[in-house]
Amino acid sequence: MQLLTFLLQITTPSGPSAADPNAGAGLQNEAAQQSLSLIDLVVKGGPIMIPIFLLSFAAVYLFIERYLYVRRAGRLEASLLPMVREKLLNGSVKQAKELTNAADYPIARMIGKGLSRIGQPLRDVEAAMESSAQLEVSRMEKNLTMLAAIAAVAPMFGFLGTVAGMIRAFYDISLADNISIGVISSGIYTKMVTSASGLIVGVLAYVCYTTLSTMIERVTFKMEVAAVEFLDLLHNPVEK
Repeated sequence: MQLLTFLLQITTPSGPSAADPNAGAGLQNEAAQQSLSLIDLVVKGGPIMIPIFLLSFAAVYLFIERYLYVRRAGRLEASLLPMVREKLLNGSVKQAKELTNAADYPIARMIGKGLSRIGQPLRDVEAAMESSAQLEVSRMEKNLTMLAAIAAVAPMFGFLGTVAGMIRAFYDISLADNISIGVISSGIYTKMVTSASGLIVGVLAYVCYTTLSTMIERVTFKMEVAAVEFLDLLHNPVEK
């Protein structure tokens, strides 16, 4: 009988859940209240987070604006060169120019510049098209250096936040005359949050810069191919 009583005692649940079924839920709610939300975590980063956020918004805006522009700039209608060839074979340079003027994108404008030099030596036509292509590439690369600058500056702001966090941690230690997690946690929050945020924005800006640079290279290649085909067309119009 005593053995049975002992077994019942050691198998009976103990702790808050046995005495009070709602105690476990209360502990969970308390833990949830103590957990940090993303906004609270960002706020703990301090004033340094303001320029980091501004840089992130600028990077996103510049990427979207340049992406849409470069995407439009890469257009090339498959029928453009055959139609220009047809007009040139019919001796109607004016109508060929009208075709390129109607197609408002860089490759068409480059071909239009070449058409405006017809009658001059082929070398002059090529030089005019090359100048037009360089101008179009410069337009596509507008503000691209700002993305590169953001990729370099954002981690520096994060490092600045790291220094500020360490200064705050040592200041708190000097006031409390005690090195404990509770004393230095505020400075550590500032250090880690700003460092992580700066690196994230820097990586994001660098990825955006690399993506746009790759897109511009592809458009430049398409312009080179179109220029070669057009010059070949002027050199041997009948065979084309």
